[in-house]
Amino acid sequence: MIARLIFGSLCLSAALAAFAGGCFFRSAEQKPPGYVSVGIESYPGQLDPRFTTDANSSRVSALVYSALLRPERDSELRPDLATSWRKIDERTYLFEIRPGVVFHDGTPLTARDVKYTYDSILDPATRSSKRALLGPLASVEEAGPYGVRFRLSAPHAPFLEQCTIGIVPAGTPAQPDRPPPGSGPFIVETIRPGEKVVLRANPRYWEGRPRIDGLAFHAVPDAMVRVLEFKKGTIDLLQNDIEPDMLPWLRRNTAAAIETRQGTTFQYVGVNLTHPILGRREVRQALAYAIDRERIIRHLLKNLAAPATGLLSPLHWAYDPSVPQRPYDPEKARSLLDRAGFRDPDGDGPRPRFRLSFKTTNIDLRRRIAEALKEQLQRVGIELDVRAYEWGTFYGDVRRGNFHLFSLAWVGVLDPDIYYNLFHSSSVPPNGDNRGRYANAELDRLLERGRASLEREERKAVYRRVQRLLAEELPYIPLWWWKNVVVSRPDLRGVEPYPNGDFLFFKNAFLDAADSR
Repeated sequence: MIARLIFGSLCLSAALAAFAGGCFFRSAEQKPPGYVSVGIESYPGQLDPRFTTDANSSRVSALVYSALLRPERDSELRPDLATSWRKIDERTYLFEIRPGVVFHDGTPLTARDVKYTYDSILDPATRSSKRALLGPLASVEEAGPYGVRFRLSAPHAPFLEQCTIGIVPAGTPAQPDRPPPGSGPFIVETIRPGEKVVLRANPRYWEGRPRIDGLAFHAVPDAMVRVLEFKKGTIDLLQNDIEPDMLPWLRRNTAAAIETRQGTTFQYVGVNLTHPILGRREVRQALAYAIDRERIIRHLLKNLAAPATGLLSPLHWAYDPSVPQRPYDPEKARSLLDRAGFRDPDGDGPRPRFRLSFKTTNIDLRRRIAEALKEQLQRVGIELDVRAYEWGTFYGDVRRGNFHLFSLAWVGVLDPDIYYNLFHSSSVPPNGDNRGRYANAELDRLLERGRASLEREERKAVYRRVQRLLAEELPYIPLWWWKNVVVSRPDLRGVEPYPNGDFLFFKNAFLDAADSR
């Protein structure tokens, strides 16, 4: 496998060298002075914060719309539009809104706009993807022009996370191609569907006008093209959408500033628990022992990740460092498979114990990871049929439960209540993201207690048990926590990556005229 990986890396370097002088970027027209262009893998198709679901849409939307609260680099919630908030009782929260904030069209932002935003999400006719997250919200009331009272139907500890939804003006209809005005640091200037979104600095932003005049987010699906356009200067910044093999080439051939920090994005193998083989816990444990994470991280990911024990990273307040790890141990994997009744028919011969399909996207790095997993599982007698699809087809199959195994990542985890959405027996689609159809009465009780407990230390104790139980049951096979990598032009200052990959650092970033490239 090592020789194959080295060969792939050499081929990539050769291809970069061969095509470095080419022109690939359809949207490479001259950007306005003072603007920064950002290359992203997928187009941010929905900026209205009531409807954002994918990571890039959410990240760009957060630059346009302010919310009551915002997560900071430590994943703690801090005031944004709210100057203060307090819990009146277990079911009531009162927020005070910052006076003097205006939307991009000059309209003052008041409690009426906050109430409207949340009411429109709760309205079934709006068909907001975030309606389920607001299930415990019974009502939203104006408490004067700058006060908002939220009443819940029951105590619900993770409610404050839902106060990070961007606020839109009262009466705003849902128009996918025309996002409503926001009150954030940047204003939507141009939308070219499928290609790019251009933002300009908001001169009336309540924290002060950003020092960057504007941002242009270009959707460039091909990783090699993104890197080559960075070298040409048509792209100024790349974050995470970079093949690890390309970083050495960038260091040798450009003056790029490269920033790497540990992130919170969790990569995992999803498992269909209704499958007669994968429904056996010993089989899932065998899969975990058969995967050599360290080897994949070292050779394929170039150390841009750290082996994961579960969804919550060490940067999260509820992370339990005592969760047992399952290091690479093929002998242990074989023993577990034998115990589960799936013995090697040939005694390390050519015939597998059983076959499974593994679905992934057709992005080159994802395919190479899948092939590495295939080779590692073959060593313990499991044959993987790797199937690569374009994103829409792949994600559609995952959402429908049409898979044996697949790999995806969870981005931007704030409250550990995400476990409820992923593993509670009531969260099977369309009611949640329990796509593997996992059901465990003990876990259900823990997750219900975790969202009803309002004291952090009590919740930490609950989620410690949740993490240990899931590490034993393995409805997901943990792979790694990704590191965040930002590649930027050398005169772009103030680029401090967020653990969840947000672009909020652009509020304070600036171009240093003394170090222009």
